Amino acid sequence: MNEAHMLICGVDEAGRGPLAGAVYAAAVILDPARPIAGLADSKKLSEKKRDFLALQIKEFSLSWAIASSSVEEIDEINILQASLLAMQRAVEKLHIVPEKIMVDGLHCPKVSMLSEAIVKGDSKVQEIAAASILAKTARDQALYALDKIYPQYGFAQHKGYPTTEHMQKLMQYGVSPIHRRSYAPVRKLLLG
Repeated sequence: MNEAHMLICGVDEAGRGPLAGAVYAAAVILDPARPIAGLADSKKLSEKKRDFLALQIKEFSLSWAIASSSVEEIDEINILQASLLAMQRAVEKLHIVPEKIMVDGLHCPKVSMLSEAIVKGDSKVQEIAAASILAKTARDQALYALDKIYPQYGFAQHKGYPTTEHMQKLMQYGVSPIHRRSYAPVRKLLLG
């Protein structure tokens, strides 16, 4: 079948690098009849632009889904496997089954349909860009919620990434239940 006429689903994740919180993934099947202007790699967009595009993606896509893998899963099976698991969950939540999935990066999740990994896919494939935006906005929302539960760490500012500020707070307050224990900076603190 000609790829131009295939039902394509873009898949991407957000949150592999942070020391805290779940990793999120999204799957998006865009509607060719309702194009969305301004889709790009979520890292190249402002938060305001991402939030605006996320609403459009949810409104105009044929199907979309967001899923995650927990901190416990990340620590148990490693971040790559947890990312792939979140991607698999997102694809399985779609209410339309795509004919092919295109995934940002080097690895594809375990799914029944044809799949292709595309390096820098979020800047090459509209569906992947859309998925990157949904994954990033979902993860940011989760970190704002965690910031209210653990205000001392400043999650609203750094979203769990290992910034200088975050590392200082970790030293000051210790490791929280939502920190990834398998990550070197956190493990080092736990080992004292």
